[in-house]
Amino acid sequence: MKIEEVFQAYKDYIMPTYTKVPLIFVKGKGSRLWDIHNKLYLDFFPGWGVGNLGHCHPKVMQAVRDQISKLVFIPNNYYHLPQAKLAKEIVYWTYPAKVFFCNSGAEANEGAIKFSRKFGQGRYEIITFENSFHGRTLATVAATGQKKYQEGFAPLPEGFKTVKFNDIEAVKAAITDKTVAILLELIQGEGGVNVATKDFVSGLKKICDEKKLLLIVDEVQTGIGRTGKLFCHQHYGITPDIVTMAKALGGGLPIGVMLVKKEIADTLGPGMHASTFGGGPVICKAALAVLNAIQKEKLLSNAVKMGEYLFAKLNALKTKYPVIKEVRGLGLMVGVELAVEGKPVVEKCLQKYLLINCTHDKVLRLMPALNITKKEVDKAIKILDEALRGL
Repeated sequence: MKIEEVFQAYKDYIMPTYTKVPLIFVKGKGSRLWDIHNKLYLDFFPGWGVGNLGHCHPKVMQAVRDQISKLVFIPNNYYHLPQAKLAKEIVYWTYPAKVFFCNSGAEANEGAIKFSRKFGQGRYEIITFENSFHGRTLATVAATGQKKYQEGFAPLPEGFKTVKFNDIEAVKAAITDKTVAILLELIQGEGGVNVATKDFVSGLKKICDEKKLLLIVDEVQTGIGRTGKLFCHQHYGITPDIVTMAKALGGGLPIGVMLVKKEIADTLGPGMHASTFGGGPVICKAALAVLNAIQKEKLLSNAVKMGEYLFAKLNALKTKYPVIKEVRGLGLMVGVELAVEGKPVVEKCLQKYLLINCTHDKVLRLMPALNITKKEVDKAIKILDEALRGL
């Protein structure tokens, strides 16, 4: 297809549910992307956290090629080796638990909501937080603490109470005899890269233990090494009742996982929940390769090291440019809050072949791959420096 034909096909045949950037990418490797004109871009926001290994990591590609030649699909009423191996591997890296496989973060969170209601035996209310984001299904939109995602979709499912983030007293005031769970992101990505304090999280855990509530941690974006540990909750020294994960686990292929503490996992039995394509052979083989690469290539330690380096460089820019109000985040999940709109900065970076993101109008998001290099960080900072001039 010619370039004009591609754009026209999207206009004619694809629903306009995304704000499009007029770029057609045709190849990716690591943190590099090439467009249809063979222009090279540095990707510092690979797929909202999908690309923790960058694009087309060789271990993932080899795993997919190997599996796709043997077995692509088998329904979940049969057994297959990649799913068994992946479930065992995930539990090894977390805590005694069982998993449910699905296809996305929204599906994983939907499963956690459904699990909570079954567990509650009449208790059904879930406390969530302002500026949170948990997905685009009706239930996960209702759980999301941002009105802009809910507008036009009423009536939404009931049973969600949204309170102020990092405010333990607000949580206590919201609890009733119908409350069954608390659902939170430890770092609110779409909400502006807001980091939960350790006192707040320990307070939530204490409340959940005392009142027999489920603590559900949404690690869809923070999981799989993004913050310098395999899962963000490991920074806080807690064991959630449920952890949801997706995005980076598949290495670019769709996967979602609901991890549930072993002692309560059998709350859902045969026929109570399902996902046709969840945990298929190809995606499980890819996910195993992702976890293997993170371990073998020591990417957690690189995420810590490069995260510290990136934060130092960004804080130097903060000193240089008063328009930067705050640099926050953890590991390689970084938010740069500006005093002005961030869209022009994103556009200037794009013109200089750097891909970043802006959320909440004024928060630049940088989430480079865990195998990012010092040289690539320096290049990104140089471009961002140039984009910030004159603001």
